[in-house]
Amino acid sequence: MTTTFIKTSDCPRQSVAGAGAFAEVLNEKLCGAQNILAKLHWLQGNDQLKADAKIGTHELIYVMEGDAVIHLNQKDYPVKKGAGVYLGPKEVAAIRPQDNGGIKLLHLIVPETAD
Repeated sequence: MTTTFIKTSDCPRQSVAGAGAFAEVLNEKLCGAQNILAKLHWLQGNDQLKADAKIGTHELIYVMEGDAVIHLNQKDYPVKKGAGVYLGPKEVAAIRPQDNGGIKLLHLIVPETAD
């Protein structure tokens, strides 16, 4: 096994209307990762990331910068840098900047695997 260093600032960003920008920073193409996908998301103003863990996946969304609001189970939860939300299969959440500010998120998507 070798160590791969990924300079995330060199990963191409993609814009999504209403959902800010994202870059895949960990995947099979970058480093051979087969059981995880990691993205960085940048949201501004009214942008919102809607996350819904598909059947057979688990997701973790972690606030790296800024203040955010996580909408989960019909309730809003104000959170700060260092907070996050775990989504099991078929769970749904949305996260947005608080007070139309800006946030940076780490989004991990992991498939369920047989032991």
